[in-house]
Parts: sequence; structure tokens; C-alpha cells
Amino acid sequence: MKNLNETKIAVIGLGYVGLPLAVEFGKKFNTIGFDINQNRIDELNKGVDSTLEVEDDYLKDILDNYPFKVSANPADIEESNFYVITVPTPTDKHNRPVLTPLVKASETVGKVLKKGDVVVYESTVYPGVTEDECIPVLERVSGLKYNEDFYAGYSPERINPGDKEHTVTKILKVTSGSTPEVATYVDQVYKEVIVAGTHLAPSIKVAEAAKVIENSQRDINIAFVNELAKIFNRMGIDTDAVLEAAGTKWNFLPFKPGLVGGHCIGVDPYYLAQKAQEIGYHPEIILAGRRLNDSMGEYVAQEFVKCMIKKDIPVLNARVLMLGITFKENCPDIRNTKAIDIYRELQSYEIEVDVYDPWASKAEVQHEYGFNLVDKPGEGYHGIILAVSHEEFKGMNLEGLKAEKGVVYDVKGFLDKKTVDARL
Repeated sequence: MKNLNETKIAVIGLGYVGLPLAVEFGKKFNTIGFDINQNRIDELNKGVDSTLEVEDDYLKDILDNYPFKVSANPADIEESNFYVITVPTPTDKHNRPVLTPLVKASETVGKVLKKGDVVVYESTVYPGVTEDECIPVLERVSGLKYNEDFYAGYSPERINPGDKEHTVTKILKVTSGSTPEVATYVDQVYKEVIVAGTHLAPSIKVAEAAKVIENSQRDINIAFVNELAKIFNRMGIDTDAVLEAAGTKWNFLPFKPGLVGGHCIGVDPYYLAQKAQEIGYHPEIILAGRRLNDSMGEYVAQEFVKCMIKKDIPVLNARVLMLGITFKENCPDIRNTKAIDIYRELQSYEIEVDVYDPWASKAEVQHEYGFNLVDKPGEGYHGIILAVSHEEFKGMNLEGLKAEKGVVYDVKGFLDKKTVDARL
């Protein structure tokens, strides 16, 4: 097995997860970041990260002063011997896992794989994907034999997009390897850049399982408080006040109701559920939590319309402003956002909806969801829905944007309670 001084790293996939990791590896090792998107590579070479995960000045410094480069040319990763795959693992419209990006990335690495190389996967998967789905692709394309000619590891990503406090180096990293020796080597490589430390799992499957249950647990907890919000709303009780009171107990978990989207929490439980069903077990709690959380966008829109009716505001052809379309606050990521469910449900009532989001890319929203963001809000809206709690929305004069008896609905519990008609 190679020692650390001989390690040459290639990070495959330079999105929200791959780029921050590649940059940190670049400070310690000869590193190349690879992505099939040439436009992404071009912007990075200019020192610009549109995901906002790496500050531009920091990116420029690493590119200029360290053995780090980015490329869309597969030939540039041939000299590497430690491959880290950080591509997305989405679901299809039926919520079934889509492993195509993983398979394609494995084929790319398989074409350049050499004896003694190590391939580490970071993408969130169900237990068994690395060894049952990815390794056979590497063997087929490379002609090499697993655990004789090349080796593997799994170290799940824990990136929280938009979080400037819990960055990649400050989050403890779970590691694993296909043999005890490889596991130790993989762990040592990550220890070079992860200041928070590492946890060496006993097997690749354990590491895969640990990752997929992290977000499943959070999903279920949020589903519970979302259900509470529905119950207390019918009872005329302020959910936020209830959670604040309950939170005075030392072991009460501080979850809040809301929309659950994004590339992790809204997706990962389906990966675990898929595997469970394959082995003959029907997961009840996991899927119940997903169903409830997936329904919240539609629920918000319906409650908002009820508020309009109570204020005697005509629903048909009403003008509504929706604040925010990204999947979370202070982040440009629109992948699997549940705010879009509010938008679509409002449209089903023949409501005219303007969406304003200073963080989201207009081109990405148009491409992904088929509508144009407004450059700035208009006036005289019959209703305003705060869907995402961007800092820019905190000081907005909502009274100046809405009609005299317009409705203000706060999904996030972000606005002053006195200024809103209803909250989730």
C-alpha cells in the first residue's frame, strides 16, 4: 500500500461536496478536481464558485499556489492513485434510487485504474452499493480484480450547503476500506485534511448504512413536528409556542416544522427504503415520514388559500408573491426544493405567482422548473408567502408590497409574529 507522500488524488465531481473537499486535499496532496461539465471547469479556473461553498479568493489562492488543478479531460486523472467519487445520487419521479451518475463516474475511473489504486466513494447510497454495484463496473472497465489489483473505500459526505460554520474540515469524517490495511490508509489520507478527526468504521457497508440513517433520522423527526403543526393548527394553538415550552426540558429535541427538500434529507430515506424492500421488509416509519414531509408544500398552499378566503380575497387570478425557491436559506441550491410544491399548488388555483429569490440562478430555475424569477417584487399583492428564510428577507417592507387586506403566511417562523396572518 502507498504511503501518504506518494498519494495523488483525483476528486470526481466538483459540486457542493466535491469542490470543498478537492480544495482542501489540494493543500496537502497533488490533487486534481475532475468534472464532466466544461462550463463548471471554466468558471472554477477563473476563480469563481457559483455554489458559493468556496470563497473566490480562497479558490484562486489554492489554484495559484498549491499542486491543485481542475479539468474536464479524463486524461488528466491518469496519474492519480487515490480516486474520490462525489457525484449526486438522486431519485426518479417514482422515488426510486438513480445510480446512473455513480455508474458513469465508475466507468470514467475504471478507464484509468491501475494496480494498487484506491477508489473511495462519498455519494450517499444504501448499504451494498459500493461493493455490489460500483466495484463490478470498475472491474469490468479496468480488467483488474478487486482487492487484488485495486481497492476501495467509503467515506460518506456530510456537507451542509450554505453552512459556513460546519465546513468540510470541521465535520468529523466516517471512513472505511475494503481491507484492514486499506481502511487504515484511507483514514490517514482524510486525517491530513479533516481537523475534526475521523471515525474508522469496521466495514464499507457499516459506513454506507451510517450515512443513510443520519438523514433518515432527521427526516422522521421533522415529519413528527410537521404533523404536530397540522394538529395544532386545527386546534387553534401556536405550534411555535408549544415547541418553545416543550423545549425547556433538557432532553427535548429542537426540531421545527417546515419543508424538507434538497439532495440529502428529501432523498436518502428512499435509498434505505428501496434496499429494505428488496430484502423483503416494508419500512413503515421511514416511508410514513417521507409521505408526510412530501405533502407539506401542498398543505401550505391550501392553508394560504383558506386565509385568503377568510379575508374575503378572491382567489381566482389573485396576485401572490412567494419569497424564496431554494431548498434552504442563504444557499443557491435549488435541487429537489419543496418550495416548488407551493408554487405549483397555488397555480392550480389559477393564482398568478411571482417568485423572488436573490440567491437562486434565474437560468437554473427556468431550466429546472420552467418559470422566470422576478428581478424585484412588485406591489399590491393579494398575498405573500415566505417559503425560504434568506437573510435578505428579514428587513423587507412587506406592508408596502401587499394590498390593503393581503395575507402574509410565514412558512419558516422567520418573520415577526405580529406582521403575519399565519405560520406553519
